[in-house]
Amino acid sequence: MSNTPERALSRGQTIVLGAAAVPMVAFGVLGAVGTYSNITSVFHRSATALGVVAAGEGATLVLALVLVGLTMLGQSSPAAVRVGLWTLPAVASLTGAVTAPSGTEAVVFAVTPMAMCVSAEGMGLLARRIVVYRTRVDAEAQRRTAAVVQQLAYHRARAANHPDTKARKKSDRESWKLAKRVGTGDARLGENLVEVQRERMTSGADAALAGMFALPVTPVTAPVTPVTPAVTTTPEPRAIEDADAEAVTPGVTEEGTQDTAGFAMAPAGPVTPVTPPAEPPVTLAEIAAVAGVPSPPVGEPLSDGQLLVVLRHLRYADDPPLSYRQAVASFREAGFVGGEQRVRKAWGSLMSHEESEA
Repeated sequence: MSNTPERALSRGQTIVLGAAAVPMVAFGVLGAVGTYSNITSVFHRSATALGVVAAGEGATLVLALVLVGLTMLGQSSPAAVRVGLWTLPAVASLTGAVTAPSGTEAVVFAVTPMAMCVSAEGMGLLARRIVVYRTRVDAEAQRRTAAVVQQLAYHRARAANHPDTKARKKSDRESWKLAKRVGTGDARLGENLVEVQRERMTSGADAALAGMFALPVTPVTAPVTPVTPAVTTTPEPRAIEDADAEAVTPGVTEEGTQDTAGFAMAPAGPVTPVTPPAEPPVTLAEIAAVAGVPSPPVGEPLSDGQLLVVLRHLRYADDPPLSYRQAVASFREAGFVGGEQRVRKAWGSLMSHEESEA
């Protein structure tokens, strides 16, 4: 049974359903009275007429009450009950047609017992719908689905492993016929399928709107500090002459360079600028270590923190940063596992973090 709480019938629903059940019972009783009158007019004995009514309408009424009781208990009805609801009125109709003195009366005698059959079926269907509405469980649909699935499993196993080629082909064809009947009449299955499609459409619309209305990310640049040139003081001419007098002129070596303090200097030449080495790209494991989460594995379900780390790594793996669709495509191609809804939620968190930083 489902854990979903039961729904109670409103006052208006109770009144309408009760009003609908009254004519069902009334017309069933009228059908029994009509059959009794028809048989009495032929045999002129009330006992015989009562026996015919008991065998037809009476037995049908008993099966109808059994059907309603089982339905109200949330159980499916046995095949004998369902077959008897139509077989017994049919027998009563045949009895009336055979005992009628004329052809016109035979038609009337045959139609009269069908009132009880329709009343019984109507009461059973109404009770079943009430139970399905309140409990959201259709025991009859579940019984049919279980029977079809059981037969389907048998025929698929037979089609795969039976030693006879003809038997395998026959079961293969039969399994395709049974596949069309799986879930037929199951309202709950239809609701679940609608919910799945609604979620997919919502995810697609959300992704499309996120791509259309996402704010551009402004890169953060470091402020430039202006450099103030140093101010030098020009010495007096007299001081310059004294300094020239006291200065010692270094000697000139054979290579054409001056010797300062006894050391020879290398010949002057073009200066090659030194380029600092490029920084290595940040790996996924390093991002995960900074975030404090285990390194995201490939092919296994990821936690929320690992999912955010993977999306951050994929987004900034290229310049300019990847969009949502590009990042999701790279996510799938890399073999990472994550539901579409969780990926979309993590991407929204990443975008919010970027906007706050900007």
